[in-house]
Amino acid sequence: MTQAGPLAELAGALRAFAAERDWEQFHTPKNLAAALAVEASEVLEHFQWLTPEQSAALSEEERARVALELADVLLYLLRLADGLDIDLIAAARRKLALNAEKYPVEKARGSARKYTEL
Repeated sequence: MTQAGPLAELAGALRAFAAERDWEQFHTPKNLAAALAVEASEVLEHFQWLTPEQSAALSEEERARVALELADVLLYLLRLADGLDIDLIAAARRKLALNAEKYPVEKARGSARKYTEL
């Protein structure tokens, strides 16, 4: 991974964690992408039947549970990016720039429509 800082440190810790357990054999891009999708679904499960207002007013206990699920998502995402040698920070900055082109402020402000419908 070409990035530096906390994400690179975390990626290194994940690499070591997997290596200590001989899990690299299971951490193929396909398996990590599937695990990422499963963990993202587990985040959604916490909000499934809540109203928008309830979802914005979680108890501290529920927020703590959601935080752990979000951490799982981050860890699998980082492990996948590390395995594919993708700099997540650079990719996110690139995507933000592309989104700025697709969703110019003057057309997208206050709208939830997709860029093809603006």
